[in-house]
Amino acid sequence: MNAHTGKIIIVAGIVLVIAGIIIYFFLIVLLRLTGKRQVGQLSPFDLVLLLVLSNAVQNAMNGGDNSVIGGMISAVTLVGVNWIVGLLTYRNKKLEALVEGRPDVLIRDGKLFQKTLEHAKLTRHEVMSALREAGCASIEEVRAALLENDGSISVIPKSKGS
Repeated sequence: MNAHTGKIIIVAGIVLVIAGIIIYFFLIVLLRLTGKRQVGQLSPFDLVLLLVLSNAVQNAMNGGDNSVIGGMISAVTLVGVNWIVGLLTYRNKKLEALVEGRPDVLIRDGKLFQKTLEHAKLTRHEVMSALREAGCASIEEVRAALLENDGSISVIPKSKGS
C-alpha cells in the first residue's frame, strides 16, 4: 500500500463518519417531527416504515461502500454519536427538551385538553383505554394524564378524598 492509497482510505473513512453523523441527526429531526405517538406505539405499518427508512438512508450513509470495514465504521459512528447525544442531553436540559421533547398534558384535574389530543393524533378511545388501565372509569377521576416522550400515557388518579 502506497501513501496515496492510504490517504484515499482515510478520506473514505472520514466521509463515512460525516455521512453517518448527518443521517443520524436527520433521522432524529424527522422522527421528532412525526410526534411521540409514532415512537411509542409502533404498529406493523410503523415498523415497516422504520425498516424501509433504514434501507433508504443506508446508501446515503455508506456512500455505496458495502465492505465489512465500511459497515463497521458506520456502526461505530452511529453508536458513538448516539452515546454523545445521550451524554449531552443528560447534562443539558435545554438540549434534552429539544432532542427528546417534554411530556404533554392531556388531562388536568378532570379536564381533557382536546387540542393536545389532536396535535398528538390521539383518539379519545386511546386515552380512555389508558385511563381504564390506571383504574379510572372517567376523565373526572383523573388528576393528570400525560403523553410521555416515549409515546406512553401516564395517568395520576385523583385521591379518593378529593
